[in-house]
Amino acid sequence: MATQAKPSPHLPQAGLTAAQFIDIWKRFDADGNGYIEGKELEDFFKELDIVRHGPGTCMPDPSHVAFKEKMKEFMNNIDKNSDGKIEMSELAQLLPTEENFLLCFREFVGSSTEFMAAWRKYDSDRSGYIESNELRGFLSDLLAKTDRHYDEQKLKEYTQTILRMFDLNCDGKLGLSEMARLLPVHENFLLKFEGIRLQVKEFDSIFTQYDKDGNGYIDEQELDALLKDLCDKNKMDVDSKGLGEYKMSIMALSDGGKLYRTELAIVLCRDSPL
Repeated sequence: MATQAKPSPHLPQAGLTAAQFIDIWKRFDADGNGYIEGKELEDFFKELDIVRHGPGTCMPDPSHVAFKEKMKEFMNNIDKNSDGKIEMSELAQLLPTEENFLLCFREFVGSSTEFMAAWRKYDSDRSGYIESNELRGFLSDLLAKTDRHYDEQKLKEYTQTILRMFDLNCDGKLGLSEMARLLPVHENFLLKFEGIRLQVKEFDSIFTQYDKDGNGYIDEQELDALLKDLCDKNKMDVDSKGLGEYKMSIMALSDGGKLYRTELAIVLCRDSPL
């Protein structure tokens, strides 16, 4: 049974609530690429310093040696892959354990393949979205796996928190690409497809092309050919290992190895074809 992830003992607790975490993240990951990087990092660290020490704190001077040293120490502790950027799962280490359901989620889904399998379970109507009532069930399952018990009020709060964080168009539901932002960036294969999402008409044409027998679904081999052609056409730099991982993640949506049109559309179609 999974245990709840705990913040690193080397990281100072920021005293952030989940709501403050969301507000800070949204401001500094304005482009939605899953990272805080470059000049954003410096601005973020100034904000974090003020939140830690309370209102009325003097604005830190980024040019000051002490500020630079503190920021360097912070990055050494939190930037686990040393890429000079912060992703959400790294930043979530600052949250108090009670608030840190983001790390629980990350531990639960593990890989993009496991994430897609979970998505298939909770997007039961294959709409490409998890409605708020479906999200509630998803979180209830997650928290049960951490062997911690939360009352209905806390579960409701966490549901609303995730909606605030990832419901980018404020429609009360989460699309697959929105929910996938809970994954570590390197596991979020959907980011690779963001720039090449297909219009419904184009998607229908491609699906028909690879569904050669017209039975309404494609199998793993047909998906392999489709993805290779799509990546080549769009000059995506993906090696065979990466392509194999994408295929496995997408096939996790399938029904016994049969990937139906509505399931593949969730990943590749720009607008809902339903």
